[in-house]
Amino acid sequence: MRIQRRMRHSLYPKELSVTVSASQTSVPTDPQMTEHSLQSPKAFPGNINSDSVVRHDLQHPVVARYVRMVPLDWNGEGRIGLRIEVYGCSYWADVINFDGHVVLPYRFRNKKMKTLKDVIALKFKTTESEGVILHGEGQQGDYITLELKKAKLVFSLNLGSNQLGPIYGHTSVMMGSLLDDHHWHSVVIERQGRSINLTLDRSMQHFRTNGEFDYLDLDYEITFGGIPFSGKPSSSSRKNFKGCMESINYNGNNITDLARRKKLEPSNVGNLSFSCVEPYTVPVFFNATSYLEVPGRLDQDLFSVSFQFRTWNPSGLLLFSHFADNLGNVEIDLTESKVAVHINITQTKMSQIDISSGQ
Repeated sequence: MRIQRRMRHSLYPKELSVTVSASQTSVPTDPQMTEHSLQSPKAFPGNINSDSVVRHDLQHPVVARYVRMVPLDWNGEGRIGLRIEVYGCSYWADVINFDGHVVLPYRFRNKKMKTLKDVIALKFKTTESEGVILHGEGQQGDYITLELKKAKLVFSLNLGSNQLGPIYGHTSVMMGSLLDDHHWHSVVIERQGRSINLTLDRSMQHFRTNGEFDYLDLDYEITFGGIPFSGKPSSSSRKNFKGCMESINYNGNNITDLARRKKLEPSNVGNLSFSCVEPYTVPVFFNATSYLEVPGRLDQDLFSVSFQFRTWNPSGLLLFSHFADNLGNVEIDLTESKVAVHINITQTKMSQIDISSGQ
């Protein structure tokens, strides 16, 4: 960290307070890092004049989301001025790109896995609102699933049910929204028997599973990126994950590192790559008065348009276009949270076509 007075300002900071808001996404963390992280404000000496540069090297790295810097004391002449630079450490992470078809299995050594405690951590980003992130199941009816449904994170767990009795173990918890924003989101699942801590980004939810069983019995494997096709209805009706995952850790096993070193065998269908493919689409924000005008194509008999949108407003104009030679126009809008298409044609008996869909 380097501190210097701001150009054209004669006032320089003599002391600076730095507060770091530590991220909750790095699990497990380095105990040494946690012990020396800046959880509470720490004061650093500033300049003794208006020209020199003061450098402070932290003895231990800090993983953080936010860094807040507040000048505590400064020279009494002139105006406040501060220029500061923060230098980060080299960061290496194994990234896996899932194409929506490939599934990455982690197979158990003893074909069966019976656990009382589980810790699963990963990061993901996607533009898709649906997709299975991880899944495992056992022949006794146990299962664990983490997936996206309507851009929300859904965690489902069953530690065992008794079909002949009153024991019903299915438990499902939903967190977050708009998780298809192509930003990194971190998930941590910590289980001790029936006690669960589910953390999404910086929000944690604690709950207990239904039923009376404490152990999770899985057979053969746990898969990432989807559910292998098994002929069961549940394996064909759910979409695989399409997007990127980073730092997948299952009970101390670095899944991304194992995959990179070819210790795991992905499914034959689809493609698994180790770089995050960025989408070609560019989102555009519109306010109440802005619009985007795109030139049309002359001598074209076909009108075709496709786009995705997201809004909190129940009504508004999405698209409007005149047909050539004054033949009419087309309008797409939101009316009471429903998408409506209005096609006006001037030279036919059926002068207007109205289509409405959605809710």
